[in-house]
Amino acid sequence: MGNFTSSTSGGLSNAACAQYVQDVVSHNCVVIFSKTTCPYCRMAKNVFNDIGATYKVIELDEHSDGRRLQETLAQITGARTVPRVFINGRCIGGGSDTKQLHQQGKLLPLINQCSPCGQSSASDGTEQRQASQS
Repeated sequence: MGNFTSSTSGGLSNAACAQYVQDVVSHNCVVIFSKTTCPYCRMAKNVFNDIGATYKVIELDEHSDGRRLQETLAQITGARTVPRVFINGRCIGGGSDTKQLHQQGKLLPLINQCSPCGQSSASDGTEQRQASQS
């Protein structure tokens, strides 16, 4: 294993990574753990843009603890691939899963089940996106 650490922080422990993921997922209706260069991540984001849903994006390749967060997501969800998409605290899978749920008409009902979420400010490789509604 390499010894890659970010110069911007000392790095989160495994427990801190798990707590971070839990906090983000519990405070946002839709969360996408993504990488900026991943076509499946773009696919998932485009689905939410198309339906006008608000979502929080954590770009793992821009996050100071992205590698550890991805390992934590693998432990939590059973898959290491990105995107990892969460709706109302539950992982629904990746980009193809998200697109399939939308095509089956099951995605919007999941989003509509979300309880009002506390919106946190974006920082450290995260951003909140609101697609324009038509």
